[in-house]
Amino acid sequence: MSAPIPLRADPSEPPRLAAGWVGLDEAALGRLQGVCATVETDPAVCAEWARDWWPLALTWAASGAVPARAAAVVRPADADEVSAVLAVCNNAGIPVTPAAGRSGVCGSSVPVSGGVVLDLTALAGIRSVDDHSLLVRVGAGTFGHTLEAELRQRHSVTLGHWPQSVELSTVGGWLACRSAGQYSTRYGKIEDMVNGLEAVTADGRKLSFGGRAPRSATGPDLVQLILGSEGTLAVITEAELRVHPVPRGQASAAYAFDSFVTGLEACRLALQRGATPAVLRLYDPAESSRSFHLDEGAVLIVLDEADPALVDATMAIVAEECERVGAAPAPVELVDVWLGHRNDVSALGALISRGFVVDTVEVAGRWGVLPDLYRSVTAALQEIPGTLTASAHQSHAYVDGACLYFTFAARPAEDAAPDWAERYYVAAWEAVMGSVVSHGAAVSHHHGIGLLRAGALKRSLGPAHELLTGIKALLDPNGILNPGKLGLPSPFGPPAWP
Repeated sequence: MSAPIPLRADPSEPPRLAAGWVGLDEAALGRLQGVCATVETDPAVCAEWARDWWPLALTWAASGAVPARAAAVVRPADADEVSAVLAVCNNAGIPVTPAAGRSGVCGSSVPVSGGVVLDLTALAGIRSVDDHSLLVRVGAGTFGHTLEAELRQRHSVTLGHWPQSVELSTVGGWLACRSAGQYSTRYGKIEDMVNGLEAVTADGRKLSFGGRAPRSATGPDLVQLILGSEGTLAVITEAELRVHPVPRGQASAAYAFDSFVTGLEACRLALQRGATPAVLRLYDPAESSRSFHLDEGAVLIVLDEADPALVDATMAIVAEECERVGAAPAPVELVDVWLGHRNDVSALGALISRGFVVDTVEVAGRWGVLPDLYRSVTAALQEIPGTLTASAHQSHAYVDGACLYFTFAARPAEDAAPDWAERYYVAAWEAVMGSVVSHGAAVSHHHGIGLLRAGALKRSLGPAHELLTGIKALLDPNGILNPGKLGLPSPFGPPAWP
């Protein structure tokens, strides 16, 4: 992982989060070393591997604090070693936090109870490619840009999955959090691309899910049960993914609208006619100004890649629906502007280092609630003292609804209390989550839950969260897998946040 803020933590200082911290005695350490060649206990390594890109934890890092601290970082070489490590930890009651690229922004990779951080990056590489069925088997530790480059250069296919974190994230992380790529309107989210997977349960059992046929009626879909579970139900070690021939056609366009809500309507109309361009991103006036230096209105950028006939038809439908609601063509060069900085994540660390409180919140809802949700969330954020900006864009769209991606930023006054940044952060997230739950929308579209959204998930699911708790108890009765996440009960105690 390329950390946005260097960590200068004092190993003797207690972490910000602690929930019944579990260390390793000599016997447990010896058993781990007996089943895995690489076991690190250096305090600096354990502190570095105890954080991800969660903006609040980056704020702590700027002041030399860590969110948590692992007792050891264990690096299995293959699924057999994953199995052996989990069996040791399960028998000894040692918590295990799976990790790889650690690009998540919700604290999913933070080992709040200490124990073992399980580094899965060695489980990397393409295992096989089925050219006839367009399926690829790949290790969970494979980084996104490496996978895509090999697929295109050696096999002339693409997964079509381009998250902003593509150079920082791995296949296993995508699956664990139900990732979405920037071309998702054409290719789908990661859960749409999975045909099967392999995973290891808490007691060390290696299991295979799916992968036998394109569709089946063989009971509940257990693949989807594991996807999005963020390492709390099992550790994903390998996946079979659907790929596509490298597209031969491409086209792009841009449009300007009098308002964000009008732009949403154009997107809805186009999608419900069957047009699914790879990129259909709509920016509200604040983000249009910030990203494209336009003075007023909302901007839609459109990019598609597919067979040329499909591209032509798709772009024609989008143009017709934009014209129907009164949009004006905007410079097509705006698409190139977006392409040029779409994966640039440097601003986050720079802003936090300068004292700003900043984060993004992606949620999803039906078309019928999106206009009110947009107005509600941005208004709620603006009402919090210290807010500098509250804006949004629509980044992933479907026939029945879309993802709204909110951004907020604030900066404390010179005489603000030392804990002002954290209190503002909590207030901002509570404002957003409260509005989302009240509108019946999804509290996360693709970043997952982790620590950050645990309370919101429980409110959103209601009694169904008890079912999730029951599944956790069945698959992980000792509660060792990624404790403290998804709002699930932990035998090590609750995390000390918020």
